[in-house]
Amino acid sequence: MADSTPSPTSPPSSGPRSRPASGAGANGSLSSAFWLGLDIGGANIKASHPSGVSRTMPFELWKHPEDLPRSLASLLKGLPEAHGLAVTMTAELCDCYATKEEGVNDVLNAVEQVARHREVWIWGIDGRFHKPAVIREEPRRAAAANWLALAILAARLAPRGPAILIDIGSTTTDLIPIQDGRPIPRGRTDTQRLQTGELVYAGVRRTPVATLATELRHRGVPTGLTSETFATTADLYLALGETEEDPSDLGTADGRPLTLEATRDRLARMIGADRSEFSLDDARELAREADHALMDRLVTVAKRCCFGQIGRPRTAIVAGQGEFLARRLALRLLASDGQIISLREAWGETASAAGCAYAVMRLAIESLSDPPRTSDPPTR
Repeated sequence: MADSTPSPTSPPSSGPRSRPASGAGANGSLSSAFWLGLDIGGANIKASHPSGVSRTMPFELWKHPEDLPRSLASLLKGLPEAHGLAVTMTAELCDCYATKEEGVNDVLNAVEQVARHREVWIWGIDGRFHKPAVIREEPRRAAAANWLALAILAARLAPRGPAILIDIGSTTTDLIPIQDGRPIPRGRTDTQRLQTGELVYAGVRRTPVATLATELRHRGVPTGLTSETFATTADLYLALGETEEDPSDLGTADGRPLTLEATRDRLARMIGADRSEFSLDDARELAREADHALMDRLVTVAKRCCFGQIGRPRTAIVAGQGEFLARRLALRLLASDGQIISLREAWGETASAAGCAYAVMRLAIESLSDPPRTSDPPTR
């Protein structure tokens, strides 16, 4: 498959592609408080400021792409002032766009519309920041690069030996091998990462339960599943008590509230039943089996993508909305004396919740606020 992106095994280059950001003081550097990190996804938009303020806004971009500028403006409203925006994105893969190039350019248009006087720098899969004009010439350089910012910053928590970053979100799981504090992925683009297993399209909220049918059959679960999006993993983990009810949350498979009663209805339909023949205990049992099936998938992929590259990891860095699941996966991968590091505990609740936005903000402070350090690439 042809791909114009950098080799997945080559390390990111140091510093920005173009000049350092303008607006520097007399000493040629910017205040670190001037950089705001933005992570623009297809289902959520996240922002992080050096003051410690981070925000997450659910936004189903594929339904209303024309509302992206307004949603960005709403997210930025009330945040501390920033001189520049450090931006990363995954929204370009939404099916409202015919191509990734169209999606990247649409996101850039929205960002520049709300940036006003602020400088804008875009994070790329080469581990460097670029001006929007550069990205417009090479849009794929910015596509789905947010995981790399997170991996570079998080890898510093494991400075010695083999490690793995396990970041489980609402939709996907990132499994990034690390050696001596440096991420060493074999893939860079989404396509490459799906092939290596470093990206798994499974998370703790939006994954249809029907996609776990194969693993359930392998586990010997006697009942089949309907091949419909009647329920998602949000229902599994609510039924299992890993997450809490939220009656205001209507982002479920059927648009009804994220409550136990509605979850029971959704899970019942997965086996062609309804609430009159499917109890809450039945819902918990089905959720338990589906959770085991998802874990089987993640363990298999994690071993395949990491063990051959780094051997058994000594450290697991767990992150994301599904950190509870990432921690259980880590226990399946590590040796008995292995160490688990929680990104939530290391970075704090708000920063870790907006992990990629926080990471791209921190890397912007390092790479753009001062003259680039050519001997110290961002991955070290």
